[in-house]
Amino acid sequence: MIPLQYFLLLGAAMFCLGLYGALARRNAIAILIGIELMLNAVNINLVAFWRYIKPANPAFELAGQVFALFVITLAAAEAGIGLALVIAIYRSRDTVNVEDVNLMKW
Repeated sequence: MIPLQYFLLLGAAMFCLGLYGALARRNAIAILIGIELMLNAVNINLVAFWRYIKPANPAFELAGQVFALFVITLAAAEAGIGLALVIAIYRSRDTVNVEDVNLMKW
């Protein structure tokens, strides 16, 4: 049986990689991929805690899986809306570089 610490270290490493990808990249698609990586790291931690920590109340038995399902739904919505915004910006500005996009300026 794999200890809980290994899953937490994997989740932390994935979150750090996603944070680096979201903050260091100039491409909007790469930023969205970094955000998705961070959300998947959260899912790993939620399911790992669900697996290793049993609740005293049976009503909360599937809480980790339900939260992970909500995060997956949120990630799908974020990807759909984010890609729609990227396509709209690309059509109007011909770039997906976030430093070149200055829509709020006249």
